[in-house]
Amino acid sequence: MTRARVIQLGLLILLLGGVGYILFRLLGLDEVSSGIAAEAVLVFIVIAWTGSYFLRVVTGKMTFIEQRKRYRQAYDQLTNSKLEAKFASMSQEEKDRLIEELENEKNVI
Repeated sequence: MTRARVIQLGLLILLLGGVGYILFRLLGLDEVSSGIAAEAVLVFIVIAWTGSYFLRVVTGKMTFIEQRKRYRQAYDQLTNSKLEAKFASMSQEEKDRLIEELENEKNVI
């Protein structure tokens, strides 16, 4: 989430508090009760928002993790296609030599 988006959300919550206060006043509550009711609604919204964040953390559905998975998948696909093209362009002798070197390294490990 960008800084601008966080500022927008903060202003929206502030505005929502003011609108809630006015709405509760129009419904007939006194000033103190309207303030408490508007504050209670905002606290509930913030707790629900924070709870949804923790749920995404626990389930691994965070935006950064999802972006990283997509990037890694695209990177692996591109790398594999380049390696396959490079291997296909090699002569049979080069392919055999490469396979032999890889098997020797595999046996060492």
